[in-house]
Amino acid sequence: MTEEFNESMINDIKEGDKVTGEVQQVEDKQVVVHINGGKFNGIIPISQLSTHHIENPSEVVKVGDEVEAYVTKIEFDEENDSGAYILSKRQLETEKSYEYLQEKLDNDEVIEAEVTEVVKGGLVVDVGQRGFVPASLISTDFIEDFSVFDGQTIRIKVEELDPENNRVILSRKAVEQAENDVKKALLLESLSEGDIIEGKVARLTNFGAFIDIGGVDGLVHVSELSHKHVQSPEEVVSVGDVVKVKVKSVEKDSERISLSIKDTLPTPFENIKGKYHENDIIEGTVVRLANFGAFVEIAPAVQGLVHISEIDHKHIGSPSEVLEPGQQVNVKILGIDEDNERISLSIKATLPKENVIESDASTTQSYLDDDNGEDNPTLGDVFGDKFKDLKL
Repeated sequence: MTEEFNESMINDIKEGDKVTGEVQQVEDKQVVVHINGGKFNGIIPISQLSTHHIENPSEVVKVGDEVEAYVTKIEFDEENDSGAYILSKRQLETEKSYEYLQEKLDNDEVIEAEVTEVVKGGLVVDVGQRGFVPASLISTDFIEDFSVFDGQTIRIKVEELDPENNRVILSRKAVEQAENDVKKALLLESLSEGDIIEGKVARLTNFGAFIDIGGVDGLVHVSELSHKHVQSPEEVVSVGDVVKVKVKSVEKDSERISLSIKDTLPTPFENIKGKYHENDIIEGTVVRLANFGAFVEIAPAVQGLVHISEIDHKHIGSPSEVLEPGQQVNVKILGIDEDNERISLSIKATLPKENVIESDASTTQSYLDDDNGEDNPTLGDVFGDKFKDLKL
């Protein structure tokens, strides 16, 4: 008779079946459930109540709640002709969670989840079960302290699912990257050559500075950092500096943006307007010699040309006969062309006619031949350093 009863019971509700019922009692370590259509009550141990760690069953259920669970075991006491269904609500929640997460993975969808714990290797999140965001998948940016995420609801994508090993890997970085890609596309579309915008110095290299202009980095070449000659970007900017930049070019296909800080600054010539006048005699430094004359710096990054005929009262065949780079000289301003930012200078006009300049130059410098003769310098010769950094 017992065997017949057991067979009837097993045929009615079996291990692995999904059942529903109403919570009758909430005890310290378990919950008693009246099973719909069942011969016995169901018992859900506290460890099988939730996918999350709980201290007391009352944290997740109360008397009268309708619950759904899997039958994991059937206990039957032949002597007392009684029994119980051992249930797992946790197993059902895990199964539903995997189904939900698999759908999101297949469709590459974003989900939201609360960070329940911050651990050394990343973040633990609630996705219907315990999910993990490794440190390498938290952000596209370097984050030193993950504790800022504790308790936050974050947007994530499913990276990997492994139900057999109860492994759920998620990525916040993937969401950020997708958002950044959208921002980058919109920004590249909106930028035009000549725009002046604001950005933050993101990183420095030996050839320039990368500026974050809103989720996209543009390069300021070292030659575009300042009007003066710059050896290293660190001389002009530091990481974190907020700077104004001018857009020089935008290559949308390759997502390359060339920027200039120099073009947003007053030119050296503008800085001296009103300071120097025609016939002024000032001191300068010889910075460069050409076959038609010498360039003398009279203010930071401001150079004027001393034509070879204005170097000395006596005839000289080459400026190097009497001058050398780095030499300090007095010069007279012969003319200022503000429109073209050019200054004509004379050393000869500061000297008595009987005096000549003695040179301590020990070597003779060679220069490029000028097809138009000594008195007809090329534009490149005249403008000298002004064009040296342009990529023409």
